[in-house]
Amino acid sequence: MDWQQMVSLGIVGATAAILLWSRIRPRKFSLQRDTHCGCASVSQSAPKSSMVFRARRGERPQIVVKMK
Repeated sequence: MDWQQMVSLGIVGATAAILLWSRIRPRKFSLQRDTHCGCASVSQSAPKSSMVFRARRGERPQIVVKMK
């Protein structure tokens, strides 16, 4: 086995170890991911808003945000 094969196997091994570590390490708490909500609390009333997407062929796409 020459040095190029050793280096390539080392890179593959390091990449596999990093990917495995990212799967098994403990994650930080995320309200959105862990509760599937994303809101700070139920009692807080967030301002209601809506988004409108418009896209027609040959025209520039538009995104309109309406805050109520």
